[in-house]
Amino acid sequence: MQFLVNIDVDDLERAIAFYREGLGLTVGRRLGDDGVEMLGGSSPLYLLEKSPGSRTAGDQARSYERHWTPVHLDMVVDDVEAAVERAVAAGAKLESPVRVNNWGAIAGLADPFGHGFCLLEFRGRGYDEIGA
Repeated sequence: MQFLVNIDVDDLERAIAFYREGLGLTVGRRLGDDGVEMLGGSSPLYLLEKSPGSRTAGDQARSYERHWTPVHLDMVVDDVEAAVERAVAAGAKLESPVRVNNWGAIAGLADPFGHGFCLLEFRGRGYDEIGA
């Protein structure tokens, strides 16, 4: 099985700039006028331009204000403090500062399109520190 990550945005060029500058991804290929493949993570990330107010699969209207969903991205980085600084400089909003746990460190952010994500850095044995 392969995972593809799709992120709806209201401004494709602004999204490309954020995900390139803020998270270090690169453009893989254009998908017509309304989509782009971003590379640099373990799975491709697809930015899809969708108008605010357009209907989603659940027949809700798209909104790019900050919203919450139980499905979000965790992005593993080598240096969480530096990654947070880079993301915020590119337009992310820091929602929860770096917290250190026995498995590593994590920070909660939102991209300029209202999508939440976490940056985390594994330390020691990573999640094996809390595994059975």
